[in-house]
Amino acid sequence: MAIVKLKKMTFCGLIEDKARVLDQLQTMGDLHLIPLTPSRRSREREGGKQSEQMMQALRYLRSSPNKRHQVKRSKNFNSDHVVDQVLKLKSKTRELTDKYDALQKRIKELEPWGDFQLPETGLLAGQRFWFYIIPKRMMNKLKDCDYTWQTVHQDNLFCYVVVIAETEPPENALPVARTHTGSIALSELEHQRDELELALEDLQAQRESLTRWTYLLTLHCNEAWNFDNLQQAQILTRDETSVFAVQGWLPEKHLQRYQAFAEQQGLALLIEEPTEEDRPPTLLENPPQLAGGEELVNFYQTPHYGGWDPSAMVFFSFSLFFALILSDAGYAAVFALFLLFKWRQLGKNVKGRRIRVLAANTIFLSLLWGVLCGSYFGYAPKPESVFSELKFFDLNDFSGMMRLTIAIGVVHIAMANLIKAYQLMPSSQALGPIGWVGLVVGGFCLWLSPADKQAILSIFGKSLLIVGAVLLVLFNSHRRIKHWSDWFLRLLDGLKSLIGITQLFGDVLSYMRLFALGLASASLALTFNHLAEQVHHNLPGPGLFFSIMILLLGHGLNLLLCILSGVVHGLRLNFIEFYNWSVSDEGYPFKAFSKKGVH
Repeated sequence: MAIVKLKKMTFCGLIEDKARVLDQLQTMGDLHLIPLTPSRRSREREGGKQSEQMMQALRYLRSSPNKRHQVKRSKNFNSDHVVDQVLKLKSKTRELTDKYDALQKRIKELEPWGDFQLPETGLLAGQRFWFYIIPKRMMNKLKDCDYTWQTVHQDNLFCYVVVIAETEPPENALPVARTHTGSIALSELEHQRDELELALEDLQAQRESLTRWTYLLTLHCNEAWNFDNLQQAQILTRDETSVFAVQGWLPEKHLQRYQAFAEQQGLALLIEEPTEEDRPPTLLENPPQLAGGEELVNFYQTPHYGGWDPSAMVFFSFSLFFALILSDAGYAAVFALFLLFKWRQLGKNVKGRRIRVLAANTIFLSLLWGVLCGSYFGYAPKPESVFSELKFFDLNDFSGMMRLTIAIGVVHIAMANLIKAYQLMPSSQALGPIGWVGLVVGGFCLWLSPADKQAILSIFGKSLLIVGAVLLVLFNSHRRIKHWSDWFLRLLDGLKSLIGITQLFGDVLSYMRLFALGLASASLALTFNHLAEQVHHNLPGPGLFFSIMILLLGHGLNLLLCILSGVVHGLRLNFIEFYNWSVSDEGYPFKAFSKKGVH
């Protein structure tokens, strides 16, 4: 549960060995390459075309509604030729689809006017047709119109009017602007549409025919990806007349293997520790049981290399917050069944295995908390049942649940500051986060203390508040002491930091959303249950069917709301409140220069 320590590795060798060395480094697959050329960004854009085009072709073929039998072996298969065919087909289909949509729109606009052909110029003694779509409420304004006009069609809202005149009437002559109908007849447009439909059907048939190569394209896609990465690696090296240098970050545990590789290949090797000027990537390493926290952490923000790994903390706190928001053992059982159904499918890759362990932990805590709350699809257990004896919390006890959720917030933020203090040790600045711990715990104890000011809890809380404020004033500044006046400025910085008490208070109160959302979930479940019971009793016969539908739709909607609120607010309390007090700098993920393959 830490950020992996890295070493900066620099390999130097003869220029003629460059391609072979990079290929072997890609096969070993543990190095995060560092660019040694200043113009790499403009040149990197040139790479990756082959794999990107192949991925576009694969996505287009996989989205085809109908697919052909897959070809598993073919001596004459040419991936570049197939990709070129697919991309041209995709471009042609998009072009014809746009034309078809434009024709459809044009036909819909012309249908009220009917199928007609505009007369050639001069056949009507210089007169021409001008078309207007006028709302019915404005038709009375045509009574004073000096032009010859006729209504050729009307519907519930509009009248379709044709005006005969040599030139276009001025804008104030009619209540609306002129409509452009074009010179092509409706029948001709419909004929063009029919031809486009046939052409699109032919293109779809070609697409279905090309889907037979999906399997082989998938195999070659990884080869293209590896080739593009190797080409980009060629750009990142430093090349001189007869030698080259390649540099990268390497986890310490692989150090001996790469030293042996350098000796075997006859390469010069320089191993360096990260310096303050360096900005190494962040590689998180957690046991498989807690690795799901990495997915949550990297989803929002990769921690800085010099910071700490919050994966384990986020893993458990997210599960706990989701359980408090769900607050129903019945809903948790539904999620458990769904996870059991998807368990094998999620185990096909590393990310899926991490997610399913996280989901299993979240569902277990949700089941446990739902039993402790005594809520099963909104119903409470019978007083004489075993489940009733397991109920220790009441969601309707507002004061008790408020104290519980605020206590969770106090513990969460206090742990964040303790972790930050540990990271700052042995510097005296570590006492600043300790001061925040004293303030948040002291304020909570003072809030819980009885009215008697001489109570032990009250005295303890006031003492923590005083000690915390003193530590903040004296040690929360990052200003370095270079002159005697810096002591005074450092003291001012500490006094200014006390303004953060309002933010601390707001962050702690933010954890009350756990209780509010849990109560809302339980209330909705109870409401749907009562509504279903009333329908069942008041409508004998069909009432049973309607009550079942109310229960299914109501609880289904409540489940979706629980998932949304549980994920959003469960992550928010970690990424906003917790990160605010413990994780400061942002890093970037470690990306190994490695080969991809298909199993």
